[in-house]
Amino acid sequence: MSGSRSQSSGLRVQPAAFGAVPTGARLERIRRSPHFANGVFVNPEGARVGPSRGAALEMAKGFFRKDERVRRAPAGLIPVHSTTLADLARPPASGLRITWMGHSSVLAEIDGHRVLLDPVWGERCSPFPFAGPKRLHPAPLPLAALGPVDVVVISHDHYDHLDMPTIKALAGTDTVFAVPLGVGAHLEHWGVSEGRIRELDWNEATKVGGLTLTATPARHFCGRGLRNAQQTLWASWVVAGDEHRIYHSGDTGYFQGFKDIGAEHGPFDLTMIQVGAYSEFWPDIHMTPEEGLRTHLDLQGGGAGGVLLPIHWGTFNLAFHAWAEPGEWMKDAAEEVGQAVAFPRPGEPFEPAGRLPVEAWWRAVSGPIARPWRGPRRAVDPAGTNRGDLDLAGER
Repeated sequence: MSGSRSQSSGLRVQPAAFGAVPTGARLERIRRSPHFANGVFVNPEGARVGPSRGAALEMAKGFFRKDERVRRAPAGLIPVHSTTLADLARPPASGLRITWMGHSSVLAEIDGHRVLLDPVWGERCSPFPFAGPKRLHPAPLPLAALGPVDVVVISHDHYDHLDMPTIKALAGTDTVFAVPLGVGAHLEHWGVSEGRIRELDWNEATKVGGLTLTATPARHFCGRGLRNAQQTLWASWVVAGDEHRIYHSGDTGYFQGFKDIGAEHGPFDLTMIQVGAYSEFWPDIHMTPEEGLRTHLDLQGGGAGGVLLPIHWGTFNLAFHAWAEPGEWMKDAAEEVGQAVAFPRPGEPFEPAGRLPVEAWWRAVSGPIARPWRGPRRAVDPAGTNRGDLDLAGER
């Protein structure tokens, strides 16, 4: 489905990282989508993408406050697991092994196949190498050291999920790319052949070897250039093998459709849920850890089950909250309902069926984290005696 072209206006040529707009047969397919109306893709339950006009100024001020900047960065070096080819050469004993590379980048080894989700190896999530959010930690290992990958899955075209240098490096391999509608235009612009791109609308599926990959709805938006045309789709993804099922949320706000996704495709051995870069300025398009936990429970049919891996935090500074707050908040929220959560260091492989990494590793390099989500609660001692109301807010 070719038809991508270089974006230009007169004599001005846009940066290659902007990608390409969908044209030709690709654009016609987009226009036929039931989720495309009045020239744009439409969110389930609607969504306000950016802050209101009045909030935009306050948001801009927040980015420049010194106290805000300090808490948005680690106090020391983030511990990174030095993943090696030997770590990944041994097949997972259970048939499912997960390696979180930081942010939303995950290598999933599932039922004999290797899936790389939202791979970002670039130093900045930006169209420019000299500006934009920079990594808080290095990539755990070089991209070339991953070894062969069967399929690369992209959730949407924002820079912290679709990284041009990473895609160009992968374009030289024979991997397949599974992407939402329209995103293939960017990939072709960067050298990926048309025949290696599987472009899906919500609720469409494709087979890669013994895996079935299904694009499922999400509540977000798209765009890489100066103008956001809303003509590429965003998606969450279900990856199902012969024995295991996993789910990657991409970026999304909470919506009731997670229950439908769970009923159709779940329950899951592991979910990868976006829980960072949330803000009161954009509540419809990113989730707090509490909402991320609710999403996992919805996907599992309403109760605790499987393993939740929090993603989209700890690597790039993209919001106002403390950089380690998503981990701390998720740890609290999951303990409240008895949900198993994995907290690997970036690059640390684990098997959901085995021993989970649960250490709060971020505390060693984090300043104090306020815990406004913790209100007064009633505490019970080990013997079951009620010790009265205790305000546990702020307690580590």
